[in-house]
Amino acid sequence: MPAQVSSALRRFTQAIREFSIAQRTVALIGVAVLVLGIAALAMWAMKPSYTPLFSGLSGSDANIIVDQLRTDGVEYELSDGGATILVPESVVYDQRLKAAAAGLPSSSTEGYSLLDKMGVTSSEFQQSVTYKRALEGELASTIQAMSGVKAASVRLAIPEETVFAAEKSDPTASVFVETQNGVTLSTDQVQAVVHLTSASIDGMSPQDVAVIDAQGIVLSAVGVGATGGADQQASDYEQRVTTAVQAMLDKVVGPGNSTVAVAADMSYETAQVTEESFTTPEQGPALNEAVKTETYTGTGGGAAGVLGPDNIAVPATGGGNGTFTSEDTTRNNAINKVTESRTIPAGAINRQSISVAVDKEAAANLNVNDVSALVASAAGIDIARGDDVTVEVVEFNSTGAATAAEALAAAEAAAAAERTAGIIQTVIMSAGIVVPFVLGLILYARRSKRQSRETIEIGELNGTRSALGTATMPIELGAATMPLGLDPSPSVNFQSAAGNRKRADIDALAERDPRKAAQFLLGLTDDRQPV
Repeated sequence: MPAQVSSALRRFTQAIREFSIAQRTVALIGVAVLVLGIAALAMWAMKPSYTPLFSGLSGSDANIIVDQLRTDGVEYELSDGGATILVPESVVYDQRLKAAAAGLPSSSTEGYSLLDKMGVTSSEFQQSVTYKRALEGELASTIQAMSGVKAASVRLAIPEETVFAAEKSDPTASVFVETQNGVTLSTDQVQAVVHLTSASIDGMSPQDVAVIDAQGIVLSAVGVGATGGADQQASDYEQRVTTAVQAMLDKVVGPGNSTVAVAADMSYETAQVTEESFTTPEQGPALNEAVKTETYTGTGGGAAGVLGPDNIAVPATGGGNGTFTSEDTTRNNAINKVTESRTIPAGAINRQSISVAVDKEAAANLNVNDVSALVASAAGIDIARGDDVTVEVVEFNSTGAATAAEALAAAEAAAAAERTAGIIQTVIMSAGIVVPFVLGLILYARRSKRQSRETIEIGELNGTRSALGTATMPIELGAATMPLGLDPSPSVNFQSAAGNRKRADIDALAERDPRKAAQFLLGLTDDRQPV
């Protein structure tokens, strides 16, 4: 073993032997913590990365898959109450293929694969039902692939085709969505589900899709959409108008000096309106025109007589010529025809009213009419519709506000005190750990420096005495001073780890150049140099 290594081991052993009982206890605890930390880190690094094999499994499917994993000797973990199985990432694809070969998971929604199981003897009804089930399965699988969706189910209501156009109805769909724990579908995600479903079925509109979650909350209603019912729409509208008006008033009269209340009356009815209007174009040409003219000229018999006195006919005196002329015109003029078909959804605003209260002190220099005009413009008031705006200047009750402010200040002070106490406690705990450790290191360093020294006899240096002559230059060793030319037995303390090596180097240097050896020795004996 090299001398340096053996010397370091010897020093380390000597230092351990000089430990007190408390120091040994602390050292043992530190070594144990270090070993446990290294072991935990090694176990964490050697642990394989797990990834989901299947999720959303039923109890029967999870039991069969777990038995298969045990048979194959594959490690696994269960989560989500056993509905999700995690396996090492290196074997996930192999296990999925084995499960698929075994027909697992059997409870998963099937899609177009149902069409592969149809025989040539299937009836038209079976074909129609199977095709609808395939569409439902494909839609459910696609929706279930969305982030945050745990399970999905789709039911389609597709009417049978008929030759009577007036009796034709639109298809509808209902979607059941179960989300993962703590996940709520946003409006954009609900819209995505609605449009995905409606676009997959011919003739289906987004208003014909209903979406319901696992808590029974209607996320999208048929004929309404994903905005909710009339009550929800009214609440959202009132909130939007209140926020807009309040933000405007806060800049005019100051925050806390006004309050706004909005009441909106919305329609709960939906309607389909078809209107036709006809107008005559100005200076428009006729589509077609037909003119028929008849003319007759000729002679006839005797002229008809006239009634005389006593209603006795008096014959005409003679005959005459007959002439007949007739003209008939038929003209078809162009007209404008406009056919408008509109669908009026639920949620149309019938009427809204806004009430604004302004603090008397803040409104001392304000014109109430100007404030009313600002509120009406900000809220989109329609007088013809019957909307109403009321602005009143009243004296606010500041007692509750003062109490609330005091409560908030007290809560903030308590929170600040708690944070300060936590910081102080952390500092004290850290100081209690760090300070003893630092003091122990300092004491150990001083004690080791004071005790781990060995003596080297200067008289052992060959030729040193002759090189120095009778010089009486004093050499300080600690607190003692001795002439260099006198007693050749003064001693210099070197650290035990490097004493032997330094002694050999000094002997060799003294043999080659005694003067340099003397200078080196003087440098070692200088108390300004570390010994």
